[in-house]
Amino acid sequence: MRYDNIIIGAGLSGLAAGIRLARYGGKTLILERHDRAGGLNSYYHAGGHYMDVGLHAMTNYNPHGPSSAPLLKLARQLKARLADFGLVPQGHSKIVFPGASLSFTNEFAHFQDEVAKAFPAQKDNFAKLARLAGEYDELNLNAKHASGRETVSSIITDPLLAEMIMCPLLFYGGSREGDMDLGQLVVMFKSLFFEGFARPLGGMKTVLGLLLDIYAKEGGEIRLETGVKQIVAGDGGVSSVVTDMGEIIECARVFSSAGLWETVALCPQARPEGVQSGPGRLSFMEAVYVLDRPARELGEDSSIIFFNNTPAFIYKKPDEPLDLRSGVICFPGNFGDNGVEGPPMARLTSIADYAYWIGIEDPREYLRSKIEWSAKALKAIGAVTPDFSRNVVFRDVFTPKTIKRYTGHINGAVYGAPDKLKRGETPVAGLYIIGTDQGFLGIVGAMLSGITVANLRLAGKD
Repeated sequence: MRYDNIIIGAGLSGLAAGIRLARYGGKTLILERHDRAGGLNSYYHAGGHYMDVGLHAMTNYNPHGPSSAPLLKLARQLKARLADFGLVPQGHSKIVFPGASLSFTNEFAHFQDEVAKAFPAQKDNFAKLARLAGEYDELNLNAKHASGRETVSSIITDPLLAEMIMCPLLFYGGSREGDMDLGQLVVMFKSLFFEGFARPLGGMKTVLGLLLDIYAKEGGEIRLETGVKQIVAGDGGVSSVVTDMGEIIECARVFSSAGLWETVALCPQARPEGVQSGPGRLSFMEAVYVLDRPARELGEDSSIIFFNNTPAFIYKKPDEPLDLRSGVICFPGNFGDNGVEGPPMARLTSIADYAYWIGIEDPREYLRSKIEWSAKALKAIGAVTPDFSRNVVFRDVFTPKTIKRYTGHINGAVYGAPDKLKRGETPVAGLYIIGTDQGFLGIVGAMLSGITVANLRLAGKD
């Protein structure tokens, strides 16, 4: 059987691209190696509890913004109603560093006031940074690389405030150690601070169910438990893919959400010229703690906390199994007035050493390490929140080893390679990159990535 489009991976970018291609681009098939869609943004059950994977919050929450706002654009492109996502907005989140704390909500003016109070000498500089972000065209797919960190530091002259601004931006989208591309920084700045956070009621199950339903209604096909081991290309471009079981499926185009270097492993001719950096090095561990009561009752009402316990924020692969100097804590129950569905919990994300975790072969030693480091991580949380260690009734952990298993990303790199292919084009005709290594960030960004690259092809810009 021959398809017009084959999509590798049923993650968010793959499903969104699939919807556009099935609707306008011909016969479309998504191939997914695992038994459930979503990739790292999926869900599972453990200990009788529903658990989201990857999702802390959806960024870009701006339901009353202009039609060009990312979330509204996404709904329009999917032909979905915004209400279908069931989004519940955050109350407030905060950035906590030694000697300073900044809260932010889905109203940018609140963050401006917080900065002015904590760093009065930086009020005008912060306004200048906000103007730069507002005027910058982050959707310019031909923009040249510039250092985001250097740009922030050139405007914000207080090093502490500069580090506090960089912390959430890097944690939620940084594929490059210590820095991020200015265009990506602007994407994240707008996503987090101009627009804000919300969680879907029902978690990732709601979002994935919506995408799968729309895709099916458009006539798209999906095969789960069907991985791809080779993309076949000749002088004329892509001709077929070969599955893990040896089946050859002919096609005109392939859209890969596997990652740039992971795609090159499937099709060596796709290696781009001029890309200096290799695969990313940044991976994470997430510890999920189910609590016996809501976090608000334990004295914590923040939706998300970005913390760092040293003056400088170090964002790089750690020498230890886990870097406990910084992290992101999410309290899903602290979204909206009454929280979201599911058990009360706290989720801590920390930078992790992929080599350590992937190197543990003995299952008993792997379990022992997860228990040991999730306990240390829980202690780290106590430095910035009320101590709820005695309120934990169940815990689960996913490590870089889990990320590698469910995404296939080299080094378990959640945000992929440092260099992105913004137009999704590879040297092989008919082979395109979507998702992490195309460059749009976050859950909304991942879906817009698939849509954007699909739309370029549908417009005849092959």
